[in-house]
Amino acid sequence: SKEYFAGEKEFERIQLRPAKYWDEREVTMLLGKRVVSVDPAAHSVTTESGETIGYGKLVWATGGTPRMLPIPGGDLPGVQGVRTRADADAMKAASETAKQIVVIGGGYIGLEAAAVLTKAGKKVVLLEALDRVLARVAGEDLSRFYEKEHRAHGVDLRLGVSVAAIEGDSHVTGVRLADGEVIPADLVIVGIGIVPAVEPLIAAGAEGGNGVRVDSHCKTSLPDIYAIGDCAVHENVFAEGACIRLESVQNANDQANVVAKGIVGDEAPYHAVPWFWSNQYDLKLQTAGLSTGHDQAILRGDPAARSFSIVYLKAGKVIAIDCVNATRDYVQGRMIVTAGLRASPEQLADAGTP
Repeated sequence: SKEYFAGEKEFERIQLRPAKYWDEREVTMLLGKRVVSVDPAAHSVTTESGETIGYGKLVWATGGTPRMLPIPGGDLPGVQGVRTRADADAMKAASETAKQIVVIGGGYIGLEAAAVLTKAGKKVVLLEALDRVLARVAGEDLSRFYEKEHRAHGVDLRLGVSVAAIEGDSHVTGVRLADGEVIPADLVIVGIGIVPAVEPLIAAGAEGGNGVRVDSHCKTSLPDIYAIGDCAVHENVFAEGACIRLESVQNANDQANVVAKGIVGDEAPYHAVPWFWSNQYDLKLQTAGLSTGHDQAILRGDPAARSFSIVYLKAGKVIAIDCVNATRDYVQGRMIVTAGLRASPEQLADAGTP
């Protein structure tokens, strides 16, 4: 999506599958139809237009919608979430004439948008409510590295700031902070997470809330209904059994594989190490595992050389690794995380030791 937004690739080149793929496999694609209710007893769903579609098995793979700001002006034209092709097209069109762009949110979405826009020569202000970027997914050392990088590329990065309102009448003109400062803006991009699209399932009686709860085979509490991807809450062994949602392509693919096998009678539980990636400027970040709750972080390599890794341990066990322009570390580190191995801090810190 970033390459499409940056104009580096045509839309057809970023599709997961071309349209003919589905035709050749006799998959019926019903596009432009929104399911508004589920009847578990009748094994059917109803669309917005009133059409009823029956099922033997139902796979709920709806992802979510961008979480927008519930503040005055939050729905003004020029305030943009990031989810669909239409979102990307709207941002591309608006950014061509925008003199200043404000990005709200210092997670992957916000940082990647800031990087693309800055490379395109745009003036970007990035606002993050917490005291560091990537706070939900990375340790402090990695956060500080990316803050320094974005500032070096010209991003006006502000931490610990709260947005009170979006200014403007028929179109956004600025962002007003809690301290009263107004930052001029022709375009505002909001990247503060998603709201899982599970309302019809919850209304039908499925367990859940911020997502729909699934078991180790991705089954919901409703008969013959599975859920996968961003909207599925599951117990994750790499999070010490905590119930989490994983918002990543990898998780959606892995859970899809579990469900497909289960439907054809080859049941096996979901067991996959979480992994993520992010491309910003000339930096490729690759992450394996979940660093939440770590009690030690080991630096491997030199951040000044813009190629290094950070290894996270908990009670002596490697639980996650962040790799910046260090693909070999990532491949090897991912195997260590998957196996739950232990190693001394001295070994992990020595870049000469595989």
